[in-house]
Amino acid sequence: MIGITEIEAAAERIAGHVVRTPTVPSPGLSALLGVPVTTKLELLQRTGSFKARGAVAKLLSLSEAERAAGVVAVSGGNHGVALAVMAAALDVKATVVMPRSAPARSLEIAQEAGASVQLTDGMDSAFALMTRLQQEGLTPVHPFDDPEVIAGQGTVGLEFADDAGELTDVLVSIGGGGLVAGVAAALRARRPQVRVWGVETEGAQAMSEALAAGGPVPVALSSIVSTLSAPSVSQLTYDHVAALVTEVLVVPDREAVRGSLDFADHAKVWTEPAAGCLLPAARQVVERVGPDARLGLVVCGGNASTADVIAWSHRFGLR
Repeated sequence: MIGITEIEAAAERIAGHVVRTPTVPSPGLSALLGVPVTTKLELLQRTGSFKARGAVAKLLSLSEAERAAGVVAVSGGNHGVALAVMAAALDVKATVVMPRSAPARSLEIAQEAGASVQLTDGMDSAFALMTRLQQEGLTPVHPFDDPEVIAGQGTVGLEFADDAGELTDVLVSIGGGGLVAGVAAALRARRPQVRVWGVETEGAQAMSEALAAGGPVPVALSSIVSTLSAPSVSQLTYDHVAALVTEVLVVPDREAVRGSLDFADHAKVWTEPAAGCLLPAARQVVERVGPDARLGLVVCGGNASTADVIAWSHRFGLR
């Protein structure tokens, strides 16, 4: 289990490389949900998501030989972009493996940063290719199954605990579980009374299915939200969620896209559906907890293009 000591050490190590993103109350979302809402705006992080934290934490932990070998990562979008950009800043050669369903802009940014981008037909084959490249000598930077990466993502929770006012419940999106594992570890150490809720989209339910099965299992992926689409969680992230997270909530893709539109209308921030899913889940939490809830939302990323969101809105009949 990752502890507060490891997360504090990661915070010191990455401080010069990442942004301490704003933690701000949201009057618009507070009015929308009927309870006070505070947002942690990780979409303003370098590369547009929290992933820069874990990527650079891992890169800075590598030996000279590991850096010289070059690094490889698999990603539905954000982790690949983060690794490409942060590796370039540290003069490390990076290879990024993405499914063809990954956002086109993510592919462009990774290539512009100098990474070698390889495409596969899906996330399963992307992870398989990363394993082969690792066997050929590249140093893996796993998106979530790595203590250094989880500690880096945990710095989000460390900052949230330090900067937010009163909170009763914090909602965190889940793909492979690295962010929620790190944030939950930090919050439970700094604010043990706060409940942490995970959020997934239907068709990207790796953590909720793992919890039902008693451990990580492969899952069928069908969600439009590629940045949450892990083919399974890891034992490491599962253990953290099982011990530290109150519950994992699952919302439909349509409601995640609606959540992105609501973030734009009511919070004046542009989020991807991986963050948009927090709003329908927040409504569930308020129904369960009651009017005394004080919500914290980790707005994990904003790397969806206007064209993507418009297309999804039309697909689901949203305006």
